[in-house]
Amino acid sequence: MTGADIQRFAEEHRLSGAVRHGNTLYLAGQVADDASLDTEGQTADILRQIDALLAEAGTDKTRLLSVQIFMTDITEIDSMNRAWDAWMDHDHKPARATVEARLVNPDWSVEITAIAAI
Repeated sequence: MTGADIQRFAEEHRLSGAVRHGNTLYLAGQVADDASLDTEGQTADILRQIDALLAEAGTDKTRLLSVQIFMTDITEIDSMNRAWDAWMDHDHKPARATVEARLVNPDWSVEITAIAAI
C-alpha cells in the first residue's frame, strides 16, 4: 500500500482536517471558529465546517456513518441538538455518541468528529 491511496484535506501544523482512505473519510475533531458563540452557535459553526470538508472530499452529510460529539457541559445538550436537528438529514441519520469532556480550549463548548463514506 502506498501513500497514493491516502488523501489529506485542510492540513494544518499538527493534523489534517480530514483524511480519505479508499471510500472512507475520517474527520478530525472540528471546533467553532468563533468560540464566543453559545453552544447552539458553536455547533452550527462546526456543522458548517463539516459540510465544507465533506464537499471538498466529494461526499455530503447523507453519507455520514458515525459521529462523535464532545461537550464541556452535557446540560447544554438541548442547545446542541437544536443546531444538530436543523442541520441533520432526517432520512440519513448517522450512528452518534455524545459525551461530556474537557476540551483543549476552555472557550470551546463543542467538538465534533465523524466518519463518512465517499
